Amino acid sequence: MTDKKLVASGKRTIEIETQALQRLGSLLDESFADACECLLETRGRVIVIGMGKSGHIARKVAATLASTGTPSFFVHPAEAGHGDMGMITHEDTVLAISNSGSTDEILALLPLIKVLGIPMISMTGNPDSPIAKSSDFHLNVGVEVEACPMGLAPTASTTTALVMGDALAIALLETRGFTSDDFAFSHPAGALGKRLLIKVSDLMHSGAQLPRVPLEMPLKKVLLEMSAKGLGITTVVDQDNNLKGVFTDGDLRRVLDANIDLNMATAADVMHADPFRIQDNKLAADALGVMEERKITALVVVDEHNHPAGVIHLHDILRAGVI
Repeated sequence: MTDKKLVASGKRTIEIETQALQRLGSLLDESFADACECLLETRGRVIVIGMGKSGHIARKVAATLASTGTPSFFVHPAEAGHGDMGMITHEDTVLAISNSGSTDEILALLPLIKVLGIPMISMTGNPDSPIAKSSDFHLNVGVEVEACPMGLAPTASTTTALVMGDALAIALLETRGFTSDDFAFSHPAGALGKRLLIKVSDLMHSGAQLPRVPLEMPLKKVLLEMSAKGLGITTVVDQDNNLKGVFTDGDLRRVLDANIDLNMATAADVMHADPFRIQDNKLAADALGVMEERKITALVVVDEHNHPAGVIHLHDILRAGVI
């Protein structure tokens, strides 16, 4: 095939699947709301099942539900017949995905699901299929044509099933009032979770690591404090431990350029007054935002009394994966 024909084939697939999704929207009716209400009333977990390509979609749907506030996991229908039915309890709801609506492995489970007395929601391409008729709630994800020119490989049909699963998850998310903090709790190891969970107090240098000098300290001793703590900055405080300023490596260069007498200068003479600061209960991502906006690499952390609680450095934030 020529490049032109390859591009044309790709566009044809996208167009067919786009049309399938547009048709899916027109098929959505009150049964969708009924299915959502059923899932919201589920006291246990949502058990998503499917075979073949529908099984791959079912795994993704289960993962999306679980990460957005609806406890859920995937059970392989064939394995369910060999012991995994024990994973399903009387408080669960089954979500079965089958394009044909007549998948043998799912049909074999229907009597067991009835014995458990739990609701079943089905997503099929045939409302008159055995699985659709056996379910309490049915969602029509049927397509008029697959993108596969032979009409064999599930393409448009898997796309509509996936999108219907997303539609369920988002409708439930919005109804539950699921927040970004809730999402972060489900994704603690990801970049987003770190941005939403890690606070300044988790990363700051505090206690004996906090560089701090009084206003009257001679500049030479100020430099010793900065060198000892290795952060390129020191806080400057008054006798009541109130933050009055900071002195940084950059300030030292400016002092040298100004020909200030290093033997006579004190911290008060050379400090940068009223420095940028951040509360210790703020997110590390907020501190990163201040650093990027102000083009600085270290930020003083203060408590509710404006007393220095620590110093957070850009490197600390990057090492923690907060980006």
